[in-house]
Amino acid sequence: MAEEKDLENTLVLETSKGEVTIRLRPDLAPKHVERIKELAREGFYDGIIFHRVIDGFMAQAGCPHGRGTGGSDKPDLPAEFNAQPHVRGTCSMARTMDPNSANSQFFICFDNASFLDGQYTVWGEVTDGMEAIDALAKGEPPASPDSIVSMKVAADAA
Repeated sequence: MAEEKDLENTLVLETSKGEVTIRLRPDLAPKHVERIKELAREGFYDGIIFHRVIDGFMAQAGCPHGRGTGGSDKPDLPAEFNAQPHVRGTCSMARTMDPNSANSQFFICFDNASFLDGQYTVWGEVTDGMEAIDALAKGEPPASPDSIVSMKVAADAA
């Protein structure tokens, strides 16, 4: 039973640079984890590019337009800010100036980004494959952006 629970809270992110495994943290942000899994199961993220990749900071994806200007057709989420620090491998939700505007866009930290702590919702952490994130084409937007080939909940692939 414990193994099934792990698979239900594990994302397998296949990028154009390789596979990344993310441990979901429903204990920190249950609504955000639920949304990420819902969108992954619908195939929303498949084919979406990393539209903002800043060396030493973070890689951002989740905009269906590839420009950072949109989200899914689901309602925005209320903030679930938590005490989890923004460090290398942290997965957190992007948003507008409105703290309750997270929808589908997320970012993965390359390095310590403690200035974001308490202001963005941390929902997971990379447990394997960070080298694939490190290898993503840099830029805002990158000249030749890398993409999410597929994002799956591990329980669905088992």
